[in-house]
Amino acid sequence: MMEKTIELINTRIRDGNARAVRADQMPDIVDELGVAGALREVDVVTTGTFGAMCSSGAFFNFGHSDPPIRMEKVWMNDVEAYAGIAAVDAYLGATQKSETQGISYGGAHVLEDLVAGNSVRLRAQSKGTDCYPRKTLEIDLTLEDMNQATMVNPRNSYQSYVAAANTTDRTLYTYMGTLLPNAGNVSYSGAGCLSPIPNDPGLRIIGSGVPIFLCGAEGMIIGEGTQASPGNGFATLMTTGNMNDMSTDFLRAATFKGYNSTLYVGLGVPIPVLDEDVVRRTAVRDEDLKTTIADYGVPSRDRPTLREVTYAELKCGHVEMDGEEVKTSSLSSYKKALEVADELKSWVESGKMELALPTRRINTEKTSRPMRDRARAPQVRDIMNTSLVTISEDEDIRTAAKRLLRGGTNHLPVLDGANRLVGIVTTFDISKAVASNGKGETVKDIMTKRVVYTSPAEAVDVATHKLERNNISALPVVDESGKLVGILSAIDLSKLFERGWKQ
Repeated sequence: MMEKTIELINTRIRDGNARAVRADQMPDIVDELGVAGALREVDVVTTGTFGAMCSSGAFFNFGHSDPPIRMEKVWMNDVEAYAGIAAVDAYLGATQKSETQGISYGGAHVLEDLVAGNSVRLRAQSKGTDCYPRKTLEIDLTLEDMNQATMVNPRNSYQSYVAAANTTDRTLYTYMGTLLPNAGNVSYSGAGCLSPIPNDPGLRIIGSGVPIFLCGAEGMIIGEGTQASPGNGFATLMTTGNMNDMSTDFLRAATFKGYNSTLYVGLGVPIPVLDEDVVRRTAVRDEDLKTTIADYGVPSRDRPTLREVTYAELKCGHVEMDGEEVKTSSLSSYKKALEVADELKSWVESGKMELALPTRRINTEKTSRPMRDRARAPQVRDIMNTSLVTISEDEDIRTAAKRLLRGGTNHLPVLDGANRLVGIVTTFDISKAVASNGKGETVKDIMTKRVVYTSPAEAVDVATHKLERNNISALPVVDESGKLVGILSAIDLSKLFERGWKQ
């Protein structure tokens, strides 16, 4: 069986004789030439992806001022950076928001401004010490003014990220973009067969020390990314590169409505074609790559899976869910991913980039663990009021008013004959009915039919968010069968503060 060495491939690169192809072209080459023929013909497969990678940022060394300052607090264009490293070092995260502009401008925008050649306003504070007497500093700096500007991204280049849908009856704004109600769309990310890790799922070629394309610069893989879980198909990479060599063609800031700022990162890994195993793995097609569509309408760590889907289905613009055709859209840019892979291909064929095998392999069996909660968070069932005052939809408004007064409550859940929640009436609804000169005679005529509710097992934090988001003061508590089992009000929430929560 024919094999190549990394030394042979690098010799061909230096001589200008190396043949590089994009990952999306490799399947057709294998179909035409066979595995052995493709091994003889191709030396390097180039991959690429361009998408939102929130877990990104950069280390900066600003140099010492005169008199010197030990920067205890640092802001760059009013975006705070982490300064607990050394006197004039700081780390700026892409999702850190501006203290003056909110999520419309964040760490990602500062990084893009710097790469674009713009200056940023550096502001620093300190208590002052004998060796660092200065207490304040404010100055405009560019990348060229800094000793180091090193991008270090804790988590890039996902192996396979879940697609997202929303089965609730309202629009959600998430890190997966805007999700329409009632599963009105599916949002996904990733370049499929062009992405790096799907072309080396066993992480044999991709690992520590491997050179990569990062935002237009030659970067390097540090090792596994944070939250990496290759054991269940969710590997990630930690990457680094010199910001001075980067380009805004492959590094762009963005803001997701209702969520935060993020950084779009162009990343590509060259894969040396050493043997037939590498050929087979780089011949992957979108039809071979699967992910799941998760329900982001469920505010839980483990979101329900709506269905399994291939990248071929996602990329075609629609998928079938429950017998209906649902539109799909990509958060990442396949066009830019192709540009990354093409640019990397030109680097290899021109001799600009030689290849290397990992100095340390990534553990392919490792799985990511959830947070180990030693104390259970309070649930709605722990504080809800089970002394219920209710009414049926066919009773008259006068009866509802009396029941509200007698029950000492402002909220009256409306039930059908099977004790299922069908609406809610408040004192405000009664007041409106009286003010409208008797329009409507029964509870059904004035009740709110689209009721915001909670469940006994829902976290109190989530229920509180529902109250705040909908500007209401109480939530009916409904079990899995749709029956009313309690009500949660702002008064019930105060129980947490009165007794303290301990479990």
